[in-house]
Amino acid sequence: MKPVKVEKLMINYKTLEKFKHFKEYGNQELSMLEDLENNLVENQSDSPFYGIYIGDSLIARMSLYKVNKKYDYYFEPRQDYLTLWKLEVLPEYQGQGYGKTLVDFAKSYNLPIKTNPRINSHGFWEKMGFKKAQYEMERDLGENPLIWMPEGVKEKPVVK
Repeated sequence: MKPVKVEKLMINYKTLEKFKHFKEYGNQELSMLEDLENNLVENQSDSPFYGIYIGDSLIARMSLYKVNKKYDYYFEPRQDYLTLWKLEVLPEYQGQGYGKTLVDFAKSYNLPIKTNPRINSHGFWEKMGFKKAQYEMERDLGENPLIWMPEGVKEKPVVK
């Protein structure tokens, strides 16, 4: 795979149209579309989405949110962390390193990362260095979150 650039995606009609090609297109995108229609917001820059383009085609994307340390129940000491979700690579581009490129981009923030993997994606996340969260909160609703920690960060001990 030749080097690719991860770009912050603008929330605009063009981007939302491209999202329709992804299987995980859902409520979040529909909400953004409604905001655009109601407020005529164009090129909103605080988008949580990042993606990889090949030419004019968006071929991979993810959503990345920073969570304030006051809501941290996973790491010791409490700290800001990232929640990564909606990572998806279009089928014809899978297995070519684009998903890894997105995860590496998230890791470059050097903050712990939490994700809730979809069915059949655990192998991918394990290859990326993610492990099952030891500290499970009731609010995770049985989603079995996986986490990645930069060096020097420790996960909270298991609470029974």
